[in-house]
Amino acid sequence: MTEPPLAVETVLVPVDGSDESVEAAEYAAAVAETYGASVHAMYVLGEEFVRGIETGTVAEEEVLSETEAFMETVGDLAEEYGVELSTSNAYGFSTTRKTQHPGSAILDTADDLDADFLVIPREPVSGEPGEVLEKAAEYVLLYASQPVLSV
Repeated sequence: MTEPPLAVETVLVPVDGSDESVEAAEYAAAVAETYGASVHAMYVLGEEFVRGIETGTVAEEEVLSETEAFMETVGDLAEEYGVELSTSNAYGFSTTRKTQHPGSAILDTADDLDADFLVIPREPVSGEPGEVLEKAAEYVLLYASQPVLSV
C-alpha cells in the first residue's frame, strides 16, 4: 500500500462570524473527516472590535459571548462530520504592532499548532466591521507553507 500524497492531522480554519466562515468551517470538517484529522477553528477579531476592547468602548465579555455562540455552530458542524474540534480567539490587528494583521495572525497560529492544512473563507469585501477575513485570504494564499483551500 502506498502512502497518501498528503498527511493531514490538523486543519486550521479561521472564522469571523460571517456566513462565509460557516461555509469554510464545513469544508474544514469535510477535509478533516477525509484525512482522519482534527479541526482548529480560530475566531479572528477585527480592527473595530480590537480597538473597542482596548479603549473600553466595547465590552470584552460581550465579544467573547458572541464568539462562543458562533463557535457552537462550528462545533455542531464538527460533530456532524465526526471530527474533533479545538478553538481559539485571536486579535487580527494590534494598535502597538504594525506587523500584526489577520493574515499574520492566521499563519502564526498555523505554525503554533503545526497545522497541516488551512481552509480560509475568501469573502467579498462588504464593509462589515466583523468580517475581517477577506483582508487575510490573499496574504495566506501567498505566504502559507501548508496547502490552503480558499472557499
